[in-house]
Amino acid sequence: MAAGRLLLVEDEPGLQLTLSDRLMSEGYDVETAGDGESGLALATSGGFDLIVLDVMLPKRDGFDVCRTLRQRGVITPILMLTARGQVVDRVVGLKLGADDYLIKPFEALELLARVEALLRRAGQSAAAAAPARSAGSAKYTFDDVVVDVRKAEVTRDGAPVELSAKEFQLLRYFLEHRGATLSRDELLQEVWGYEHTPSTRTVDVHVAWLRQKLEVNPKVPQAIVTVHGLGYKFAG
Repeated sequence: MAAGRLLLVEDEPGLQLTLSDRLMSEGYDVETAGDGESGLALATSGGFDLIVLDVMLPKRDGFDVCRTLRQRGVITPILMLTARGQVVDRVVGLKLGADDYLIKPFEALELLARVEALLRRAGQSAAAAAPARSAGSAKYTFDDVVVDVRKAEVTRDGAPVELSAKEFQLLRYFLEHRGATLSRDELLQEVWGYEHTPSTRTVDVHVAWLRQKLEVNPKVPQAIVTVHGLGYKFAG
């Protein structure tokens, strides 16, 4: 039985072959696409457990594919591959709804670790969904923000706040551990499912976006505060 069904969207033939072979050797059922248009069509058809999506693609770039999938309600986890080194490019992908990113060149072992973590996390979220619906309605408030965990809704001063799935999961973890200092390693393991921490700024990027959307003054955060040398703490 396959470990999961993956869609790999990569236009470089050699890399596409290398990655697909490696993923299949680990037991994954892999389907490939060589451009953004065909990748979007396949991803929209459904049936995939994870999408590995290159940013630089012909016809449609990975950012556009990611944006369109999320607009169409496709919630399949997306791991973006990018050769770009600028933080802003990685932030764009995460803001559009990607769950994680890898910067080329990368080691095959790191790709496998990211894939396993995203699939594991997706499975845990699905397993937790049914009991969460039958549980009591949990709501958290801080400043002018209200977080309804049961409905997965966030409002600020009565207006809805758009959060990605990962932003909401991170916010919920902060709220459930109010007052505790949380290391980046702990957040990566508990929210992203990484058991072996790769070198990444994923946590910092998501915290920055939460601050932009929820803090009164994002430059001087009062709710999600930095504990220098240790991590973050929710003090709202």
